[in-house]
Amino acid sequence: MPSDFASTFILVLTCVVTFIVARLLSRKWREKKRQKEEAQRRANESRQVRRARERRAK
Repeated sequence: MPSDFASTFILVLTCVVTFIVARLLSRKWREKKRQKEEAQRRANESRQVRRARERRAK
């Protein structure tokens, strides 16, 4: 266990940076997963449903 201030500060700083990086990576991963699921859902829908959705979007 670090006993001086500098070691404790470096430990806390490293933990904060690791937390922020992990959070950003998690968000990007979830966004990619959501987009992939959305693309799969759209690929499975019928032509009539796809055209109705495109008309609503315009």
